Amino acid sequence: MKAYWRTWPELWKQQSKLQEISPFNLAVVYARAGEKDRAMAMLEKAHAEHFPSLVFLQVEPVFDPLREDPRFQELLRRIGRAS
Repeated sequence: MKAYWRTWPELWKQQSKLQEISPFNLAVVYARAGEKDRAMAMLEKAHAEHFPSLVFLQVEPVFDPLREDPRFQELLRRIGRAS
């Protein structure tokens, strides 16, 4: 399944020439593909751009693989969602 999700960023890059794709949505794709560093980079970008979708970080299952990552914990703290 991760291989399937690894094809999405390239497809979305092509589509993004037509319309902008949110960094939060890209973070979802990268997380599903197992690309933790890229997922975190997109989450950081989403935070910098004040994306409201970040309120779902604490409960969104797609980010379960990132939960133990100190960068993810720090991001949760910064957005006021740390447990």
